[in-house]
Amino acid sequence: MNDGTAEDLAGGLFDGRDDGRDDDCDGHRVAVLLPLPLATPYDYLAAPELGLARGDIVRVPFGHREADGVVWGPGSDELPTAKLKPVARRHDVPRMSEELTGLIDWVASYTLAPPGSVLRMAISVPAAFDPPAPTIAYARLNQDIEPPELRPQIRMTPARERVLRVLADGPAMTGPDLAREAAVGSGVIKGLVQTGAIARVELPAAPPVSPPEPDHPGPALNTEQQTAVAALLSDLGADLGAGAFSVSLLDGVTGSGKTEVYFEAVAEALRAGRQVLVLLPEIALSAQWLDRFRARFGTVPAEWHSDLTQKRRRETWRAVAEGTVKVVVGARSSLFLPFRDLGLIIVDEEHEQAFKQEDGVRYQARDMAVVRASLAKVPIVLASATPSLESLANVERGRYRHLRLRDRHGAAEMPDIIAVDLKRDSPERGQWLSPPLVTAIAGALDRGEQSLLFLNRRGYAPLTLCQRCGFRMQCPNCTAWLVEHRLVGRLQCHHCGLASRLPKACPDCGTEDSFVASGPGIERLAEEVMIRFPAARFQLVSSDTLHGPAAAAEFVRSVREREVDIVLGTQIVAKGYDFPHLTVVGVVDADLGLAGGDLRAAERTYQLLEQVSGRAGRHEHPGTVLLQTHHPDAPVLQALVVGDRDSFLAEEMRARREAGMPPFGRLVAIIVSAPDADLADQIAISLGRSAPHYSDVLVLGPAPAPLALLRGRHRRRLLLKTGREVNVQKVVRDWLAGIKIPSSVRVAVDIDPYGFL
Repeated sequence: MNDGTAEDLAGGLFDGRDDGRDDDCDGHRVAVLLPLPLATPYDYLAAPELGLARGDIVRVPFGHREADGVVWGPGSDELPTAKLKPVARRHDVPRMSEELTGLIDWVASYTLAPPGSVLRMAISVPAAFDPPAPTIAYARLNQDIEPPELRPQIRMTPARERVLRVLADGPAMTGPDLAREAAVGSGVIKGLVQTGAIARVELPAAPPVSPPEPDHPGPALNTEQQTAVAALLSDLGADLGAGAFSVSLLDGVTGSGKTEVYFEAVAEALRAGRQVLVLLPEIALSAQWLDRFRARFGTVPAEWHSDLTQKRRRETWRAVAEGTVKVVVGARSSLFLPFRDLGLIIVDEEHEQAFKQEDGVRYQARDMAVVRASLAKVPIVLASATPSLESLANVERGRYRHLRLRDRHGAAEMPDIIAVDLKRDSPERGQWLSPPLVTAIAGALDRGEQSLLFLNRRGYAPLTLCQRCGFRMQCPNCTAWLVEHRLVGRLQCHHCGLASRLPKACPDCGTEDSFVASGPGIERLAEEVMIRFPAARFQLVSSDTLHGPAAAAEFVRSVREREVDIVLGTQIVAKGYDFPHLTVVGVVDADLGLAGGDLRAAERTYQLLEQVSGRAGRHEHPGTVLLQTHHPDAPVLQALVVGDRDSFLAEEMRARREAGMPPFGRLVAIIVSAPDADLADQIAISLGRSAPHYSDVLVLGPAPAPLALLRGRHRRRLLLKTGREVNVQKVVRDWLAGIKIPSSVRVAVDIDPYGFL
């Protein structure tokens, strides 16, 4: 959503659409939207006793089976009643809110995705649609029961007496807990139930987490943080339940305590009895975040991400719908949870590309979070040390409030950043660490401090080739080299996941044992660390080694307890972590993100390097950052070295504005893919020939995508570029409607693309 807030974009998308929210759906036809890639709902008959209305989750016949769906409004009169099937039942779950059904419509309209595909993200846990089975517990019926000798009708035994004593003064207990506490078997408990001394009772399901305490004492805030809190709460209003939409950009340097500032807004929402959603770009970042939340609110929030068990997903989804969970922290999919009374949204690390979903429904979770806040009429806070140009442009236009934290919390100072010119201070042959960086790491080890080596390449080497004939190991399914992962002894494609062993002989020339690794990956860097610093304890951290929140928490613990001297990591360690004794950061290849001509290459590189630099010297020990580069005069690196972020961003803004690129223009990517290259070319050329011809619309392509082969499908791309005032959804919808697409061909539309592969 590169051209403004939800209020700006909603105009034109909903014109003439009847949302059906106030229509009675009882006793006649209802339109039911199914979580399938369908453009429209299906009509069903609704019995009056079901009491159906928009947002009810129902079970309906669909083909030869039954499916779950959501009542989307009244049905049409297109089919005769005799051909309609009745709704089987309404699930006993709170009705989906008008705000969430509106969001689903909005996302579908904006992204040109089928509404059913968007709905699927909102009702992803069918097991939660019906109330969970109650917990069976046991309670003492008569708290004043007479001594055993006066109750001859109940034959007392020592075991039975223990059970009655345990239940005498306490609440009802489950069978296993009661048996363990009283040291008896289940037969003793059943016998007491039969005598009438105790009774089976049903307990409601407990919420998955304890409610946070907004007034629980938290860390002390410094003067700058207190000023930001006052401004934030003033902007949000004294009462978050007042129903006011606003967007605040909380822009603070790394280590300035942005989290503690927006926690005060969370506390205010909790005091008002509202629910809060906190979006994080990667759930691996949640380990330390959860610790900070616990320190502030006395408990942890509910989590929502792909690593949850099915039981926890069911419990959390239901508790969110019923309003018993007050705070959820989650990945982008949590945006579609059925909050009963949403009062505040936080988007942390709002600049992160991970908020853009690249498959299925292609949406930017940060931007859609702004839409949801607008529809719910609640405040939203976007937090970052390196805000996106999109958010800064909205600040410039007066749409977002800008709150800045310019200093680090406590006695910490910003680290010294040094560009190491590899043309002058080159590493030894076959090595990757320059002499200045080696010296800095050695100094940190001598002082008992920690270092971080950052290289955004997984595996051992990005390329494996035959040193005799030059043959390169390539994925047969993708236009990509196979990456060697020496720790697990395989070559792997990072796009389709294909894995294989390194062949004994070159497939091209037949020479045995001729393959060599070309270039460094993080595993190869570890070899150099072991040779140079044999006594140092190091840990590799990447998406290959850090699987889920539990692994992330263990990583954080080991570093904070100083069991690790050197961390070697990819971008997964570049943000969010706070290690008191980490003082040296070395960026092994600071030029890596600048290649490729991506629209956002300079912006992303600055954000990534600023974030990883921010891991150094966050407490009382001063920090040093060394950026190894072949281009020390590059504007990105110079901005980092001199600490002049604003000038760099102003220049990026100027260049984008002059080129009419986002956030000052609109882009839409059209990706054609087919199992056959000629068929992909044929459809792409047809699209190119029928491209819209308007003075303010430019269509580039078709051309092979940089990843021209992905997962066995041949890919071609077209790029539509317009001004901000153009309704690109209508332009693209009309354009695609004129082309007949074979069933084997997929045409994906990416509104506001972030990736160009």
